[in-house]
Amino acid sequence: MAKSFGPVAPVAYNMIDTKYTLKSANVKGHEVLTSFTLLKQKSPAAVVPPLTDGVRLVTVDEYKQAAACLAEAFAEDDVARYFVDVPDREHWTDDEKWALHVEIMEYITYAHILKGLVTTVGDFEAVALWMPPGQNMDDYLTICRSGLWRLNYRLSVEGKRRFFNEFFPLLHDTMHATLGDRELDTWYLVYLGTRPAGRGKGHARKLIEHVTKIADREGRTCYLESSNAINPTIYRKFGFEERRTIHLQRAQKNISLDIMVREPVAQEKKGGI
Repeated sequence: MAKSFGPVAPVAYNMIDTKYTLKSANVKGHEVLTSFTLLKQKSPAAVVPPLTDGVRLVTVDEYKQAAACLAEAFAEDDVARYFVDVPDREHWTDDEKWALHVEIMEYITYAHILKGLVTTVGDFEAVALWMPPGQNMDDYLTICRSGLWRLNYRLSVEGKRRFFNEFFPLLHDTMHATLGDRELDTWYLVYLGTRPAGRGKGHARKLIEHVTKIADREGRTCYLESSNAINPTIYRKFGFEERRTIHLQRAQKNISLDIMVREPVAQEKKGGI
């Protein structure tokens, strides 16, 4: 959806390998109104790449620190704030909107720790959320454990329309249209954010190349959506190319996302006698 290199930068949330429907279910006293129906078969999961160059995995106990980094990185991002800055929440204070923004990041980060790959560099100066090939976070257990189900209560009526009815279907359909049969065999960069104090240190490069090197060895594609106008130029340096632009249209202004794909770079075979 967007990533963070410049003033702000995100990538996209990935609960995408599915169509989304609202249902009712009971989970230990909590009425969970939001669940997702899986419509696709998973391909075998990719091997998690070894940690190198200062990159390390984020643990479940650290999800709040990682989410705080992303919340700060995307503090003014139009897509990240698309579900918070809505007409039916105009009466909310800035502090209330910020708390919801952080809360959303916490749910998404936790879900990616459970089912995806969350990495960081420095003292949570930069964080990346990846969804590996063959994985998604739309299964019922992950939605419950991560707290994502709470968005059905925390978002306003307009926020839910944007989140469930516009945003996710658009991302799902676009990813499928762009990748086709390769959709389930792709590394999906969902969020990449760098705190202002951590920018200019090469953190983003480390977090991207940590996975793209594995993608090249495995012959896999990488995919992202960028909502920051300055980011495509930067992502091209890592081999990503724009494929199309999509638009969110429920706000008063047009909000666009650039869809970018990185094809695997062929690995040179080492000769021997």
